Amino acid sequence: MVVIFGGGGYVAYRAVENANKPPSDGFSLEEMGKLASGDLAAPDPETDALKNAAEQAYRADRLKKNRSGAAGKDADFDWVVPKQAPAGNGFPPVNFPPGSDPSPGTNKGTAKTMLASMGWGDDQWGCLERLWQKESGWNERAMNRYSGAYGIPQSLPGSKMASAGSDWQTNAATQIKWGLGYIKGRYGSPCGAWGHSQSVGWY
Repeated sequence: MVVIFGGGGYVAYRAVENANKPPSDGFSLEEMGKLASGDLAAPDPETDALKNAAEQAYRADRLKKNRSGAAGKDADFDWVVPKQAPAGNGFPPVNFPPGSDPSPGTNKGTAKTMLASMGWGDDQWGCLERLWQKESGWNERAMNRYSGAYGIPQSLPGSKMASAGSDWQTNAATQIKWGLGYIKGRYGSPCGAWGHSQSVGWY
């Protein structure tokens, strides 16, 4: 599943595949079934294994940097911003709208407003804020360099967020809507997701 070179240099075969996958004819039958049942948050062993491999590779790379005396990153996440929003499941890559730089503060405000609509109180906000700060820095263009996960909630693949809106590649609100639904369906609450992330490094 992964290839490890000399003490932590890492290539996940799916990372490049997820980031550069050419447009397909649409959702697979399995994905359509999940969409129809509203169960896109169901555990996915293959995706979970890729998330775990990416987390282990990230930790190995940090350890290698620390041993070599290189300055390590202070951030808990390791992402890049691609030149175009990624393709997937029938969606071609798209250019980011000009003059629409990510605004983590605005994105946090949007998420805080949506929190109540999911039935959660203010006690869940701190967990959500820390979770997505760790995952993406609240940047809707963030892509994990190891797994290819994309967006504020780091959906893997990013095209899963299409269930919340066709503008998933560039719209922070759409990503947040999907991410909150994913958290509710899989972990019950942001604090449940944060606890899982703290335990294993991903959610």
